[in-house]
Amino acid sequence: MGMKPLTLETITKVTGGKYFGEDTQRLTAITGVVHDNREAYKGCLFIAIKGERADGHNFTNKAFDAGAACCLAERSLEQPHGPYILVESTLRALQALGEYYRSLFDIPVIGVTGSVGKTTAKEMTAAVLSQKFNVLKTPENLNNEIGVPLTLLSLQAEHEAAVIEMGISGFGEMNRLAKMVKPDICLMTAIGYCHLEQLGDLNGVLSAKSEVFKSMKPTSLAVVNGDDALLRDFDPGIQKITFGLELRNDYRAENIETLGVSGVTCDIIGDKTHINVLIPAFGSHMVLAALPAAVIGKHLGLTDEEIRLGLLNYTAVGGRANIMDTGYITLIDDCYNANPNSVTASILSLCTLKGRKVALLGDMMELGRETDALHRDIGILAGKSGVDCLICCGARAESIYKGLISSQAEIEAWHFPLKSALLSILPSLIKKGDNVLVKASHSMHFEEITEALKKID
Repeated sequence: MGMKPLTLETITKVTGGKYFGEDTQRLTAITGVVHDNREAYKGCLFIAIKGERADGHNFTNKAFDAGAACCLAERSLEQPHGPYILVESTLRALQALGEYYRSLFDIPVIGVTGSVGKTTAKEMTAAVLSQKFNVLKTPENLNNEIGVPLTLLSLQAEHEAAVIEMGISGFGEMNRLAKMVKPDICLMTAIGYCHLEQLGDLNGVLSAKSEVFKSMKPTSLAVVNGDDALLRDFDPGIQKITFGLELRNDYRAENIETLGVSGVTCDIIGDKTHINVLIPAFGSHMVLAALPAAVIGKHLGLTDEEIRLGLLNYTAVGGRANIMDTGYITLIDDCYNANPNSVTASILSLCTLKGRKVALLGDMMELGRETDALHRDIGILAGKSGVDCLICCGARAESIYKGLISSQAEIEAWHFPLKSALLSILPSLIKKGDNVLVKASHSMHFEEITEALKKID
């Protein structure tokens, strides 16, 4: 069935732009929206965005040659190979278009936000809802001011629900995202230590994220982590359901049992609900992503059995706690992202496995003035939790190493300022049968380390 009709005439009106091209084409409906000319296809709208590395305006004719029906540009195009719409800002025009297109759909839209675990919660919620609905979900983590409108514009007429991840790093951003998404249900995973450089402290993080509620209808629902003190006491001004491990939550998990590499089992208990589930993912913290997925499933009329099957069908997305047996070691590849909350959860999960436990940790970014203290805390935790060998790599990660030393835990510990030095000695640090966790912020590019670990034999 494809996209709902969006003509060049409508796009011009919605974006407040000026149309350049043949009048006969004004009523042409686009087939989709792209912002990379290499992804252009027949009938799409190409958005020319000036990025840090490349300016989309230099590639408009390549997009036309690939079949684009029209381009959105913020400067005049010389000898374009097709019609274009001139706007003041292509980014703002893309957002106006996303907001308008979202308004054409009367389906439940779930907005997922929080400081930690957004993508996992988004994937689990989509897995559950897919048992009953045709679901659109944010691909990978296209969760910013470009990714969100592009995701909304990929809604097809046949979609019956949407799960949209909303990521921010500063004040005001959530207002812009929420204005487009207008979620019927907002899932807030936790308020944790990330983007503190822009947001100051945890209360700053909460106030930036809670901008979302201004764009929600009075009949909407907030699903929040009630174990998080800030969220537990927060009044979103709409119905609120809490989830977590503590008894006072509306929905809670009990009898949590980690089965190592096979996943986690628990009982989800809530409003007339008692479901025994198996989550096929590593780490007991996965329960905190499964709980809101169950709450939202319940709210949207799924049966307990549909929720159980949905969670069973969950699969991790790119680089997030992928577990593999290399034939020599068990590798827990979690080098997609890192902040104190997620690193803590990963270390505690590592320590549930049988055998020697190696934590290979890198720098955590964007922690502002708390950087040293938060890294030290991770080192102290590693010393207490049962890690057998701690390997730290990076300038900030030296504080993790120092934290461990200060805890006087008698475990093997290393610090390498440079990745190259670590890679050269890595095979001698790893023993056959080890469980090795690799975790760092994405910009550390620890995938080089996971690739090297896969080759050790």
